[in-house]
Amino acid sequence: MRDVPRGGNVVDAPRTRPYDDPGMIALWIVLGIVAVLLLWAIATYNRLVRYRNQIDNAWSQIDVQLRRRYDLIPNLVNTVKGYAAHEKQIFENVAAARSAGVNAKTVAEQAQAENQITQALRQLFAVVENYPDLKANQNFLALQEELTGTEGRIAFARQFYNDQVLIYNNMIQQLPSNIIAGIGGFKPREFFEIEEAAAGPVQVQF
Repeated sequence: MRDVPRGGNVVDAPRTRPYDDPGMIALWIVLGIVAVLLLWAIATYNRLVRYRNQIDNAWSQIDVQLRRRYDLIPNLVNTVKGYAAHEKQIFENVAAARSAGVNAKTVAEQAQAENQITQALRQLFAVVENYPDLKANQNFLALQEELTGTEGRIAFARQFYNDQVLIYNNMIQQLPSNIIAGIGGFKPREFFEIEEAAAGPVQVQF
């Protein structure tokens, strides 16, 4: 449409461009904010999933070493029995603690069982101190060395697991990532807290 001003000259009416419309500008701003929030939500969710999977993987490494520990205990007990068969109560304590560890279902139950095992093994190695011939037994020394290595790997795996749990728990409790954690159903994980390593007279660490 053309306007005809006085004087007879025809001029074009000014055209309105989309980006000159305040309503369109506001719409684009809103869409941009929504897109940024959506990308942040996706990235946060993926990070939470990654941390959760890292925790599960870290726990599986602990479980491998715990199972190795459980496999060593019967051989260790049988070796000690050959020299101190009358220490029946101590052997029963070790067996009961090992059974609790094997049957543990949660991290808290596992930690409690491992502490029982540590205490029972301390008693066992206190008995060993009374038998010089047992302390020099090659089979016992081999088991001692293998158990010491296993305990070291458990300690390393436990530290890594707890580090991952700390990162994950912080993320699901802090703003604003806790919003995504709540929507996604992410729950806090338990730390694996067990007693400090115990060094017996024969230098076996737990």
